[in-house]
Amino acid sequence: MPTALITGITGQDGLYLAELLLAKGYDVHGLIRGQNNPRRDLVADLVPDVRLHNGDLTDMSSLIRALRDSDPDEVYNLGAISYVAYSWENAALTTDVTGKGVLNLLEAVRLHAADEPGRVRFYQASSSEMFGKVQETPQRETTLLWPRSPYGVSKVFGHHMTINYRESYGMHASSGILFNHESPRRGHEFVTRKVTRAVARISLGLADHVTLGNLDARRDWGFAGDYVEAMWLMLQQPEGGDFVVATGETHSVRDLLDLAFGHVGIDDWTPHVRQDPRYRRPAEVDELVGDASKAREVLGWKPKVTFPELVTMMVDADLEATRQGWT
Repeated sequence: MPTALITGITGQDGLYLAELLLAKGYDVHGLIRGQNNPRRDLVADLVPDVRLHNGDLTDMSSLIRALRDSDPDEVYNLGAISYVAYSWENAALTTDVTGKGVLNLLEAVRLHAADEPGRVRFYQASSSEMFGKVQETPQRETTLLWPRSPYGVSKVFGHHMTINYRESYGMHASSGILFNHESPRRGHEFVTRKVTRAVARISLGLADHVTLGNLDARRDWGFAGDYVEAMWLMLQQPEGGDFVVATGETHSVRDLLDLAFGHVGIDDWTPHVRQDPRYRRPAEVDELVGDASKAREVLGWKPKVTFPELVTMMVDADLEATRQGWT
């Protein structure tokens, strides 16, 4: 039975990945920050077979202890401060967790498997936000990185550190450059979930509007459940590498609104949407779209859920949750 350790187990990716690995017969362990973490119960409900370890990406001793206690074959580093807007409010903490946290975990893995460098396979959750002020379209593994937020800068540090440990120490270390991926488990602060949750509440008469920032921003949106399969496939390769994971399609926030409101029978959403400049980024990323040719050719991976199917899935989930009083 292979063993895996997942940081960021409480997030949407961590939960979907845990489900995938459990279905494949893995012994799955998760790192969780704080004994009173409010999402601990969610992990226990959705993936009760996961064994949890208390730890923090900023505390290497806790990482070494978690590795010792789980002794994994695979480590998936999904832990991060992942809300881009917050990274401007607390750039130092974002750097410590999302950037230096990668170094801490890489070093802990290196020390744990010092006698056999390739024994523990490592996955780093890189991000399309690293491309920022895009230098070519679509973006691929070789595209120049030009991050436009403290979050993006931190992800670039972790991405290059992963490459450095692979090249310096012979580690089986891979980075998945994942473009935007969403699900009903996405946090309420992210624009996709903010929209689908608001649409559910508006359609049920519990709200009358949603306030957003840039409606013209365009993103390559996929389903998180599809993307975690690509993570697993990376660690099954003979050698580590870097892979863009994306749909290759781009949609605007307006497209998202069209689909979400249209699904509940509201054709004209303009009376229900307000714009506030406070929700705009200090340095905007206008459009991201990925070229996942390498993932398709090397991993045999391609997305299964289309953008309209994703939006429908999220609206339906928020309608059910709102009716049940869960959100």
